[in-house]
Amino acid sequence: MDMQRSSFRHGDLTLSWLDAGGAGSLLIALHAHWMEAATFRRLAEDLAPEWRVAALDQRGHGDSSHAAAYTRQDYLCDLEAFFAQLQVCTPVVLLGNSLGGINALQFAAKHPDLVRGLVIEDISVEAGSDVSFVRAWSGTFPTSEALAQQIGTRFLPYLEDSFRSGPDGWRLAFDPEDMVRSEEALKGEYWHEWLSTSCPALVIRGRSSRVTTQEKIEEMVRRRPKTLLRELEGGHVVHQDCPETFAAEVRCFLQSLGSSSTPSR
Repeated sequence: MDMQRSSFRHGDLTLSWLDAGGAGSLLIALHAHWMEAATFRRLAEDLAPEWRVAALDQRGHGDSSHAAAYTRQDYLCDLEAFFAQLQVCTPVVLLGNSLGGINALQFAAKHPDLVRGLVIEDISVEAGSDVSFVRAWSGTFPTSEALAQQIGTRFLPYLEDSFRSGPDGWRLAFDPEDMVRSEEALKGEYWHEWLSTSCPALVIRGRSSRVTTQEKIEEMVRRRPKTLLRELEGGHVVHQDCPETFAAEVRCFLQSLGSSSTPSR
C-alpha cells in the first residue's frame, strides 16, 4: 500500500508518520525498537477500507528525529502530540508491537477516554531485555550487503526498512546506542497500567518468540477482564512473520468493537 508520509513538529523533534487514508475508523499503530512505521503497510492494506491505519515513526526511528532522551514520559508525550496532530475527537484503537505495546497500554491508562480497544503484540507487562549487541550495528558501511552481513540473518528481515544510503555509504535510520538507552528506560513492570484499563484488548503472542513466554502472556490475559489471547506462528514481530493470520485476528477483534464515527482530521 502506498501510504502517505507526513511530519509535524513536537518540541525540538520532527516526528514522521504514514497514513493509509480513507474514511475508515482510525487505528494507530506503534512499532517495536529498531523498526518503523513502514512495517505496518501490509496490515494497513489488509484492514482497508473499513480501517484507516496511521503509523508513527517513534522518536529516534525511521524518518523521525533522534532525541536527547528516550524515557517513558518522552514516548507518551510524543503519542499525545500525535493524537493532537490527527485531531482525534472520538476513541480510537491502539496497536503496539513490543516497545509500541508498552507505549500503547501506558497511553490507554493515562487517557482512557481516547482508546476504545488495544492490540498488544508480543510484549509482557514485565518488560526489558539486554540489547547491547546492537552496538555492533553502529557506523556506516560501504555497501548495503556489508550492513546486512553485520546485522545477520536473524534480524535482517525486520530491519531492511531501516536501511539508509548516503554519500559515505549505508547505515541504519536509528542510532544503536539510542536503542540501548531506550530499552533500559523500558525495563520494568507495568501491571498497574495494564490492569487499570477497561477497554477490550487483544494480546497476540508469537509461538517462537524469544522475548515473551506463554506463562507471562497467559497471566496478563487471565488477570484482565475483556482480554483475548491469540498465539500465532512466528516470533517477536508476528505481524510480519504471519501477516495473513495476524490481520485476520485483528480484523475479527476490530469487528467485535462495533462501529465508531471516523475521527476528525
